[in-house]
Amino acid sequence: MKAFQDYYSDDVSHCYGCGRLNVHGLQIKSYWDGDESVCRFQPQPYHTAIPGYVYGGLIASLIDCHATGTAAAAKHRQEGREMGSQPAIRFVTASLHVDYLAPTPMDVVLELRGRVTEIKGKKVVLAVSLSAQGAVCARGEVVTVQVPPDWIDKLKAESSKLKAKD
Repeated sequence: MKAFQDYYSDDVSHCYGCGRLNVHGLQIKSYWDGDESVCRFQPQPYHTAIPGYVYGGLIASLIDCHATGTAAAAKHRQEGREMGSQPAIRFVTASLHVDYLAPTPMDVVLELRGRVTEIKGKKVVLAVSLSAQGAVCARGEVVTVQVPPDWIDKLKAESSKLKAKD
């Protein structure tokens, strides 16, 4: 099964959190699990806040990028479209709120679960939880907005210019 992020075109796959072409990034992968989306991520030693625990910025990044991928997948579902169909549907974060509920351990796989709470026009709102061994360590609310198709076209043009320079 392909992850939501694997449907992004090469021109827009450079994000630090979810870009499959960013060799230094997190390269998260999100999938449907019924009406929820799920992502699993193994923190690395360099994601440390204090010994044994995950840096809060990583937690926010995981919630953020899992939500934007889920928003795109949810919009595809709402429109009855397959992921990867044209025109491309991409979302960016308009607002990110994270509540840190408990220290997040380093040595376990983290699980993110996303649930769409609202789809209205070009806005998708999501609730995302981050758990370690079944214990919820953080919760986020993410408001995402759909990227206009002409903006994606501009990104593709810029990407082509950069490739031509290489």
